[in-house]
Amino acid sequence: MSTDDQVSLLSFDNEVFRLYAWYATAVTVKMMLMSIYVSQYRLRRKVVENPEDVRGDKVKAFRRDEDIERGRRCHRNDMENIPPFLIVGLLYVLTGPTVYNATWYFRVFAGSRFFHTVAYLLPLPQPSRALGFFVGWCTIVSMAINVLKTGQM
Repeated sequence: MSTDDQVSLLSFDNEVFRLYAWYATAVTVKMMLMSIYVSQYRLRRKVVENPEDVRGDKVKAFRRDEDIERGRRCHRNDMENIPPFLIVGLLYVLTGPTVYNATWYFRVFAGSRFFHTVAYLLPLPQPSRALGFFVGWCTIVSMAINVLKTGQM
């Protein structure tokens, strides 16, 4: 593949890259919004994590709030799963996949992450959350296998 072909793969003229950019941005913004979700719960319920943030009753401020902890766990799960998608997804774009296949990979991953968040925060009964996690995880693994197979040639 020539340098011109590689440059064009990472261009908005490439429909696969354009799809990747859209879905990557959507899941990244979703992950960023989770920190705001947790912060607004902390502010509203006056629960802090650091001693320097306490004004008033230190014991009450350091209590454990299950809604805040649930949001933190959901956000942490995003931070563990979205960066691998961003890396592997971009490498997958470089393999020159069909628009059809790339659309489904990116759509399924993003959908699984949004579903995982809903299942975590409501909460929905298991295996709902696990299903959201494993569908996204399997999507990344499948794209990674495609990247490894292409890189082996």
